Amino acid sequence: MAALVDTAREVARHLLETPLPRRWSHVQAVAAKADRISEAVPSEDREVLVASAWLHDVGYSPGLVDTGFHSLDGGRWLRREGFNERIAALVAHHSCAWLEADERGLGAVLAAEFPREKTAVTDALCCADMTTGPDGQDFEVLDRLAEIRSRYGPEHLVTHFIDRAEPEMVAAVQRTQRRLAGVRQPM
Repeated sequence: MAALVDTAREVARHLLETPLPRRWSHVQAVAAKADRISEAVPSEDREVLVASAWLHDVGYSPGLVDTGFHSLDGGRWLRREGFNERIAALVAHHSCAWLEADERGLGAVLAAEFPREKTAVTDALCCADMTTGPDGQDFEVLDRLAEIRSRYGPEHLVTHFIDRAEPEMVAAVQRTQRRLAGVRQPM
């Protein structure tokens, strides 16, 4: 995996390493995991998966915040900067972001601006993100979701989103694990 991944890594480092070191730790671990599980996606998609993993949280960078919804802000910024349109859309929709967009009143905006892909790549990106903790530690998906809920508290919008997204996030992780085990499942 060459230039695209290298560029994504450097962009993420520039945007996250200094202002958000904890987020940077998470992103590094998500990208490393995406690389490790990339055999769960077709060979022609592996570079896109890993590049998207590097970029999935750039919307948290203080200089990029527009709506306050990191997935949408990151996707928009990547598009403005001329990144691959597919990667911008993967970032905008990563880890069931369409459900969080609904919670934020931005569902129609996200859907209008970025197509949502439903592929092994989206599953693997969700798997890498939802099995990696905020400091880069490995988690089982249910433990990761519990960690997010405990960090935000029971009444927070993010907790409501996680409650809605849990079945799909767990399913994405399971589909990725089956693919890695060599069992192809229909999307």
